[in-house]
Amino acid sequence: MIAFVNGKFVIKMPSQVVVDVNGVGYELQISLNTYSAVLNAEHGKLLTYLHITENAQTLFGFADASEKDLFLQLISISGVGASTARMMLSGMKPDEIIRAIVQNNTKQLESIKGIGKKTAERIVLELKDKLGKVQTDRAGYPYLNNTIESDAVNALIALGIQKNNAEAAIKKVISPQGNNLTLESIIKQALKNL
Repeated sequence: MIAFVNGKFVIKMPSQVVVDVNGVGYELQISLNTYSAVLNAEHGKLLTYLHITENAQTLFGFADASEKDLFLQLISISGVGASTARMMLSGMKPDEIIRAIVQNNTKQLESIKGIGKKTAERIVLELKDKLGKVQTDRAGYPYLNNTIESDAVNALIALGIQKNNAEAAIKKVISPQGNNLTLESIIKQALKNL
């Protein structure tokens, strides 16, 4: 499995990018969100997902982990293929999709090309609880901030701890001791404080 590619962006189009990695060009299918992130960059790193079917092998690229995570959640649903998930991520930002799912807003999901009423209802039914447990922050999606504090909070949320409790426990650990702790030690100490 190819986890990421890091190289020069040779070709950039709204639906795909070609990344030159030491003389090998990788063609990645991307969403408009990722396109916006790489538009002004000459080189960089994109997270990837290799989608294999009996007819093709397609490499999808993502500018950040939040978009890739949501893509993987979407393609796990019957009736939502990789192309449809990419279309969804092009039609709406990840935080907007999550908000629509958590708030049971099937009409907003139906506004995306390729998503009908039944598919929108299935997405909400299957993902509402999963995404509802990971409560969104003020920006709408918890993985957007990449600080050690937010990583620790996200780890606790993934363990099933409510966001406000996780934030309070992390603040107790970080405030007195500063930010010189490792992520692992912050999480361990926070779990003791809960």
